[in-house]
Amino acid sequence: MTRSFDWTAHHARTRPHDIAQVDIGTGRSFTWAEMDERTTRLAALLSHDFGVGYRDRVAVLAHNNTNFFEVQFACWKLGAVFTPLNWRLAVPELEYIVNDCGPAVIIHDREFAEVAARLTETTTLSHRIDWEGGGDGADSYEEAIAAASPSVDVHASTHDDIITIMYTSGTTGRPKGAMITHGMTLWNAVNSVEFFNLGPSMVNLVFLPLFHTGGLNCFANPAYHFGGCNVVLRAFEPSECLRLLTSAEVGVTHFLGVPANFMFMSQVPEFETAEFPTVKHVGVGGSPTPLAVIETWASKGLYLQQGFGMTETSPLVTALKAEDAEAKIGSAGQPVMHTEVRIVGDDGADVAQGEVGELWVRGPNVTAGYWNNEEATAHDITDGWLHTGDAARQDGDGFFYVVDRWKDMYISGGENVYPAEVENVIYELDAIAEVSVFGVPDPKWVEVGRACVVLKTGESLDESTLLNHCRQKLARYKVPHSVIFVDALPRNATGKVLKRELRETYGAA
Repeated sequence: MTRSFDWTAHHARTRPHDIAQVDIGTGRSFTWAEMDERTTRLAALLSHDFGVGYRDRVAVLAHNNTNFFEVQFACWKLGAVFTPLNWRLAVPELEYIVNDCGPAVIIHDREFAEVAARLTETTTLSHRIDWEGGGDGADSYEEAIAAASPSVDVHASTHDDIITIMYTSGTTGRPKGAMITHGMTLWNAVNSVEFFNLGPSMVNLVFLPLFHTGGLNCFANPAYHFGGCNVVLRAFEPSECLRLLTSAEVGVTHFLGVPANFMFMSQVPEFETAEFPTVKHVGVGGSPTPLAVIETWASKGLYLQQGFGMTETSPLVTALKAEDAEAKIGSAGQPVMHTEVRIVGDDGADVAQGEVGELWVRGPNVTAGYWNNEEATAHDITDGWLHTGDAARQDGDGFFYVVDRWKDMYISGGENVYPAEVENVIYELDAIAEVSVFGVPDPKWVEVGRACVVLKTGESLDESTLLNHCRQKLARYKVPHSVIFVDALPRNATGKVLKRELRETYGAA
């Protein structure tokens, strides 16, 4: 039995011998027919052996692997809820999430076997499956699906059915489980076509972690929707990514990264002579992109198409077409077709064009709320409008600019300062490898800026030179009052700078 939301079954019928996914780490590849058989057997295993059914959760704790997607599509067949876990979290944080969503089973790779075993002891979780083989009380993934039934009753889903719970940082310090539906996932694929020209011939490189919406939905799930191919890397490594992107044999046509990915790849020696013969569209998002990074990749003929999105918006909200990338450098683009966007002030009313306010989003690609968290849902959503927490403005041509995270803005002498603007100016200095600006307490101005700087290998720069450069390019209140030179900036698994950790370490007055 098949249903309209069984993507692997559909492509197994229409393009059975086309390659659906390639796993660089293991050297494996699977056709659509093979992928559908494996996901069907996995669904049968989950259903028959562990009692997984409609709305039951299945957790995954692992690095990137094509098995990740098999778990997702097996859940879809059953009407179950795929729940990827952030492997960078501490065990107590994972315990909170597991207790919150109550998965019936956890599937993990060998690296996280010890953590998964502990979760079965400290939470309600009782079953686990190990990708690399059984042992220590875990079933073997490959052995189990090989022995499972090749058929399963597929649940008749609707667009309103929850297919994924993806946990994001909470305003109270506790993670929030954003509920992602079939409809949201469909509309994200549809919304992505106009700006990124997605289709069955695409080959998408996946290197962002798959517990993150950027890895899962930009553009991996859209590629599966249209019958394309995903090339999966275990984790981001600059040299390996650059090798794959320059390989005509691999044939990557699409990929998306965060600004740090492009920064680190551009610092690899091979980048100087790199050519990208098959790449057609390059997306960048997750945080404001330094102009220096955009210009570096444009010199290679690749125009980074900036976009804006969130876990809660499945994720694409705005995007920049390739032909606009140079003319509107720094812009996050225009709203996708099936999404409403507005910029509001503190009173909830729309601000005048050109003014900075908080970006709000509404549409069929927006979550209805958070799992088991009505308080967070009520706080973040007003009449269907999601409060993004991002500061933005719109120019006269209708293009949006995400200035910074609303919470990262600081007020110095009564004036709003958006760190991303200051960081862009500092990146103009050739010696800068990485920089992050944040506000620190000040007895006179309430808050002033502090820059944490990482220098390129072999380069030197002093505080006065950096600050003098800023004074020439910025209003006085925007110029940082101090500079701290560090070896590296703390980042999360997707490459975002963890400003909270910088504030905790270097945020004293």
